[in-house]
Amino acid sequence: MPKFLLSLIFICATTFSWAQESQQEKLEQRKAQIIQEIRDNEKILQSVKKKEKSAVNVFLIQQNKIKLKEKLINTTAKQERLLSNDMYINQLKVNKLKRELTVLKEDYAKMILKSYKSRSEQSRAMFILSSESFLQAYKRAQYLKQYTNFRKNQGLEIQSKTTELVDYNAKLDNQRQVKKKIIAENQKEKQSLEIEKKEQQKLVNAIKKDKNKIAADIKQKQKESRNIDAQINRLIREAIAEANRKAAAEKAKANPGSTAPKGAVSSSRIALTPEDKILAADFKANRGRLPWPVEKGFISLGYGDQPHPLYPSVTVHNSGVEITTEQGANARAVFGGVVAKVMVLSPVNKAVMIQHGDYFTVYQNLSSVAVSEGDKVSIKQSLGKVRTSGDTGKTVIKFLILQNTSNNNPEGWLLNK
Repeated sequence: MPKFLLSLIFICATTFSWAQESQQEKLEQRKAQIIQEIRDNEKILQSVKKKEKSAVNVFLIQQNKIKLKEKLINTTAKQERLLSNDMYINQLKVNKLKRELTVLKEDYAKMILKSYKSRSEQSRAMFILSSESFLQAYKRAQYLKQYTNFRKNQGLEIQSKTTELVDYNAKLDNQRQVKKKIIAENQKEKQSLEIEKKEQQKLVNAIKKDKNKIAADIKQKQKESRNIDAQINRLIREAIAEANRKAAAEKAKANPGSTAPKGAVSSSRIALTPEDKILAADFKANRGRLPWPVEKGFISLGYGDQPHPLYPSVTVHNSGVEITTEQGANARAVFGGVVAKVMVLSPVNKAVMIQHGDYFTVYQNLSSVAVSEGDKVSIKQSLGKVRTSGDTGKTVIKFLILQNTSNNNPEGWLLNK
């Protein structure tokens, strides 16, 4: 029974070790992704530092860089913990192999000694010839043959386990080196993080000098944002009403005898065709898996009402998410659909609205547009260039997701980076 339990524990430990290796690979991939995001963020930060007049935007980008550094440190710490667990399991295997080898070698030594003594007292031939019958001689010959094979197999088993032990010891040595490297990397990132935080504090101190001016600027931008939201909402209602009018006209044309229901055409809920229902269902099924509306970037302002990162007393409203990206970035469709509207929100701010059944995605703050109303677009298709602000040097796309006229939080729809 103890042997059975020992074997069961060994099998479980081996399975756990395989799972650990798989997790290590995933963490290594995640670490590489975070490092690439930090590099992209640094590129954006340097571009903004060259052009911008206010420290606020630099602060926001610096804040994201700090978050990425913290993620990298946490990921590296997870790697270290997993590696320590894996090393512990491998050490158990080494200890088990050592015990088994000790027992095998002792048994083998006793067998060799016994064989030597037997051979000195009586030869193999005499042992067989001294048999009282042919059957006994046959059995003695078989016994000697089996005994020889057993000795040979035991020798091979000792050799095999010795090789296995050498391999596990080599693996442990390699893991110790990897762990040492990971610990050094983590320490380096922690020191780098402290430097980043000190730089950020300098920015905060510089920004506090212009508090009143910055607070007034935030309020002005919020007013502009609310006006644009109202404009987008009106255009979406117009698109819904127009789609419903067309659907009613086609229905009347297909059924000349039927009478259309009286009353105003709804501008808050779109009447879906069978094809639209399929598209809406597909869009909904991809919640949490949609690609980002730009290839690279980070969310610099989240969805909904939230305190300003510098002035908690000032509430900032956002109907979508703002994603800071690199200069010259293309806006791209997050899902297949039809271009419902191309909007000119201001002389320097264009937007594209795409319909996906009763869902709409809006891509705002474009300097140029590469599609027209009525165009069918595919996933990741370029819609135009994201505008870079001449005042701040920032390249930011505002991205919205609505179901009919109700805003959704895009972060819950986009693929988690």
